[in-house]
Amino acid sequence: MSEKLKFAVIGGGSWATAIAKMLCVNLSEIAWYMRNDAAIEHIEKYKHNPNYLSSVEFDTKKLKLTNNINEAIEYADYIIFAIPSAFLDAELKNMTVSLSDKIIFSAIKGIVPETSLIVGEHFHIQYDIPYYNIGVITGPCHAEEVALERLSYLTIACGDPDKAKTVAKSLSGNYIKAKISDDIIGTEYAAMLKNIYSIAAGIAHGLGYGDNFQSVLMSNAIREMKKFIRKVHKMKRNINDSAYLGDLLVTGYSVFSRNRMFGNMIGKGYTVKSAMMEMSMVAEGYYATKSAYKLNQGYGAKTPIIDAVYAVLYDGKDAKGVFKKLTESLD
Repeated sequence: MSEKLKFAVIGGGSWATAIAKMLCVNLSEIAWYMRNDAAIEHIEKYKHNPNYLSSVEFDTKKLKLTNNINEAIEYADYIIFAIPSAFLDAELKNMTVSLSDKIIFSAIKGIVPETSLIVGEHFHIQYDIPYYNIGVITGPCHAEEVALERLSYLTIACGDPDKAKTVAKSLSGNYIKAKISDDIIGTEYAAMLKNIYSIAAGIAHGLGYGDNFQSVLMSNAIREMKKFIRKVHKMKRNINDSAYLGDLLVTGYSVFSRNRMFGNMIGKGYTVKSAMMEMSMVAEGYYATKSAYKLNQGYGAKTPIIDAVYAVLYDGKDAKGVFKKLTESLD
């Protein structure tokens, strides 16, 4: 099955590197698009990505590396996008080939700023891709632990279960377990929202709140996530499943979490601009906070944690005062 179908990975960051690593276990060849010519040359010569997860060694005979997104798309049946949502629209504008006959899976945890849509909706509305040809790859999983070959779990969501099974099988391995889901919209919104809650956890840590408060914050966050997702896409789902609660916990607590790190810097007094400049990777939750806050103006879900993070990041409110007020609304 997986030997006949061709896969392409779009992106050069940590998640793209982790996904390329997983696919190379099961496939004889994959296409891998990244903009960085120097990184391509380095991988071809030294067999590892110099910028992300540099401990991962590739069999370069299995890699069809290219700096041309059209070449990668033309090659593949299944295309996995793993670039920051803030840059997706610009990358897609470089395309001159059609996506109409392709199966698109997103490993992007965020909102496309230009359209305020999650990635699956963006491909459906902007590129007329049917939902049965769109899927989502979510956690709970950190790319860094994939690189370390630690046991990790993925959730593969798609309206077509056969396509979800194809991707799950192509990514699975000795230390990767993948299960499928039919909740495309819910899992993708959960992957976006957990980054906002992770920023909240980071801000709280930076302000000096301890584990006791973090446990209350996370238990409130999963309930808030449930309310938000129910407003957006009502269907039967168990919010305590790994794709929702598990992904929230690993992002909220892990030392590998970029969003928690970003929030921690804000809590310690960094400005948003200075925190972004110091981080070498994009914190998706920064962009997601604005989009989720604006979307919820129409949905009307009760979201005190999202509102608090928005007040700090976008209204310039003092984090200490905002979180003191937030503690009074949590239970």
